[in-house]
Amino acid sequence: MDEIAIKVSHVSKVYRLYDKPTLRFKEAFSISKKQYHKDFHALNDISFEVKKGEMLGIIGKNGAGKSTVLKIITGVLTPTAGTVEINGKISALLELGAGFNPEYNGIQNAYLSGTMMGFSEAEMDEKLEGILKFADIGDFIHQPVKTYSSGMFARLAFAVAISVDPDILIIDEALSVGDVFFQAKCYKRMEELKNSGKTVLFVTHDMGSVMKYCKRCIIINDGQLYAEGPTKEMIDLYKKILVGQAPDASVLEGHMNGGAPEGQSLEKASHASGGTGSISDTDSSCWKDYMLINPNHENYGDGRAVIESFGIFDEEGMITNTIYKMTEFTIRMKVRFNARIQNPIFAFSIKDLKGNEISGTNTVIEKVETGVAEAGETAEISFTQKMILQGGQQLLSLGCTGYEQDELVVYHRLYDICCIQVISDKTTVGFCDMDSRVHYRRDNLHG
Repeated sequence: MDEIAIKVSHVSKVYRLYDKPTLRFKEAFSISKKQYHKDFHALNDISFEVKKGEMLGIIGKNGAGKSTVLKIITGVLTPTAGTVEINGKISALLELGAGFNPEYNGIQNAYLSGTMMGFSEAEMDEKLEGILKFADIGDFIHQPVKTYSSGMFARLAFAVAISVDPDILIIDEALSVGDVFFQAKCYKRMEELKNSGKTVLFVTHDMGSVMKYCKRCIIINDGQLYAEGPTKEMIDLYKKILVGQAPDASVLEGHMNGGAPEGQSLEKASHASGGTGSISDTDSSCWKDYMLINPNHENYGDGRAVIESFGIFDEEGMITNTIYKMTEFTIRMKVRFNARIQNPIFAFSIKDLKGNEISGTNTVIEKVETGVAEAGETAEISFTQKMILQGGQQLLSLGCTGYEQDELVVYHRLYDICCIQVISDKTTVGFCDMDSRVHYRRDNLHG
């Protein structure tokens, strides 16, 4: 156990769910011991280890059980079954401002958090200057935290968490609310903690950060440990989970236990065992069924053409919402024509989450002749390009339009129809990365 910081052994967490609050009391006082609840397994027999000095990423969909694992590790929750062994002092940032008293000011809450972690007032006196400097919220430190913005909360909470010199730092999505400069400062501090031999357990939906900081990841899916291994392999598997293409967990078990042939990747192992691979050659009508659709997208047009299906495909031909920066990807759509249309124009655009249009093209710009489409016909259109946008989430829009008597006519548009998650381990300045190649030479004047 000397080299292990955290050991989770066969941990399960079961909640009793009741259709109505009164059924809880009815069950408690039932003479016949009749049960009125249903068991919900938030976690089911999860086991993993985190080595000292390791920065381990935990990824999974919302509701998969990631936060439950962290709460059990930190003692906020008690497991229904299993054990957790901790070797070191833990500092956790589970929820924004968790443990803060909203009526206290920032300084009072810093002392409160330190006391809860076992530090004396004298010890917190020594740490206070570092907390204030890192949080950098000015005179607001003297105001009640109930008046803080989410960004101020994040600054103070993270400053307290790292300033207590923990052996193990646990972070659950809490950095996503800070501004980009504060996030950069936090990640730099996390890297310093890691390099000094501290252990970091990192839960996030930012695949770029996981790729950059974690060599190893685990995936939690539906309350179970789905897979663990090198970060890139885990992200590739997670992409398949998001679009319903993931192989059965039993396919991966042999690989996780060292059973895959030497030199064979997890990806190849899953294909060899019958796991679902690329669906690029399947019926195009099902493409959209594998995409993460925005429920608030805009859908309009005169209906003479309809975008029946669409998909985003990575460089390996797998349909996905997640693309690695600087790799080739393809946007495809299938269009049905309900009337005769001359020279239909097909287009896509990509916007950031603020609504700024940052990239896009169409068949006119690309000088592609589309000819005359007859009623009843269908067409498939592909746009293939290199992903040069920065890491983060973007919104995809699709359209089929045309010109009639020099007037633009919209046959069908799907605005902000789905999200494109760009994964990057390097972020340059601005919207895109120009793939700069740097050459550096220094003359030795003292040679």
